[in-house]
Amino acid sequence: MQPSDEAQTDPGLDGIVEWRSLAAEALRRLSEAGVGDPHLESRWLVEEAAGFDPGDLHARQRELVTVRGITRFDTMIERRLEGVPIQYVLGHWQFRTLDLMVDHRVLIPRPETEVLAGVAIDLLADHTGPNVVDLGTGSGAIGLSVAFEHPTANVWLTDHDSEAVRVARANLAGLGRPGSRVVIVEGDWFGALPGELVGAVDAIVSNPPYIATDDQLDPSVADHEPSNALIAGDAGTEDLLSIVFGAPRWLVRGGYLMLEMDPSQVESIAAAAIERGFDSIEVVKDLAGKDRIIVAVAP
Repeated sequence: MQPSDEAQTDPGLDGIVEWRSLAAEALRRLSEAGVGDPHLESRWLVEEAAGFDPGDLHARQRELVTVRGITRFDTMIERRLEGVPIQYVLGHWQFRTLDLMVDHRVLIPRPETEVLAGVAIDLLADHTGPNVVDLGTGSGAIGLSVAFEHPTANVWLTDHDSEAVRVARANLAGLGRPGSRVVIVEGDWFGALPGELVGAVDAIVSNPPYIATDDQLDPSVADHEPSNALIAGDAGTEDLLSIVFGAPRWLVRGGYLMLEMDPSQVESIAAAAIERGFDSIEVVKDLAGKDRIIVAVAP
């Protein structure tokens, strides 16, 4: 077989390189470094470098590597071996039904937050044209999922970080027609919202920072994810309490406040919501069976 004009050769591999060879190399290097799940990640890296659809590697593994592909592969695997999270290395990550762009400007979407988005979508299923606010949106994962999965929801996404807003806007651009029902606003919590929404919001959803200043984080998180989206202050509950305090002014009667937090914070935040006048506090567990989300109903 003769190489194409773009085919990349590697003297160390004695000839033309096929994608299966790079997959084997990635598996070996990731395994030796003890990084993540080497079998899954080697496939993801090669599929991303090659421009294959997810799951296509097996059927296309005998195709020849291109110069562009091997350059992309080399860059990605080096970053991963340096400890950069696989989500940032790939540049995108699945969240429910969406494939979101993610990088160091925003938190990596996590399964716990998928549960939060699902709770919001389920509670609003019987509402027509509900007004939904995603506070501290980051990549836009929660709010964009609500807009995409609820056929009539009007969604506002807010974030105080201009770089996070840029990422959310990029993800909004790929949403298609549901994106016409989404507004992204830069600003701090409720301060970003237009006055017309006072008393007119059906649901407020947020995964705010809830880590205390002195809490120890895994290096893969502390070294790469944005601290302003993780750390709330000395207690870790500062942003949660700010949202609980401000929410009643914006919610309709019977509207929902849905917040993700650390399991250790659930009891105190639920108590604060009751003190603020919320009714029917419900606690929702995450996929690991830990208390993770509170759902409070506005009086």
